[in-house]
Amino acid sequence: MIISHEQVFERLLVITVITVLIGMEREYRNKPAGLRTNVMVGIGSTLMTIASISALDLFPGATNIDPTRIAAQIITGIGFIGAGAILRTEQRSGVIGLTTAATLWVVSGLGIAVGMGLYFEAVVATGFVFFTFFVISRGVYMIRRISERNPPKELQEERLPHSSTREH
Repeated sequence: MIISHEQVFERLLVITVITVLIGMEREYRNKPAGLRTNVMVGIGSTLMTIASISALDLFPGATNIDPTRIAAQIITGIGFIGAGAILRTEQRSGVIGLTTAATLWVVSGLGIAVGMGLYFEAVVATGFVFFTFFVISRGVYMIRRISERNPPKELQEERLPHSSTREH
């Protein structure tokens, strides 16, 4: 499948718009992976996917080319970047940055989808990302408030002075 210059431009434009929106939300919330990081992950994933698909046309006689191998490597590579966003802390669940790492993982998936020309799927997935950021996040906030007022038994035991080695 030959991808025209216009299609390459269109795919890179679509992923840039999608990831700018996601990155703006992350930037607004002052997260470690903000606007530029999300855009770079999206563009990089899209470009690598386009290159992978184009390899079929560049090497027509080759029978061992599998364009999905690049997508698998994108996911592996983003795992390393995501791992760098996760930090251990003494507060809450003991780690922070999981949502940031997960967002980068989703953005790389969006880049792969757009690189393959799956715009509808990428736009719908982006809608669900924003549903998670804005709707589900409110639910998480409410659950945490309830948990603070009425802590589960496990948290009550953690707060007892004799059962915790943490400084309060």
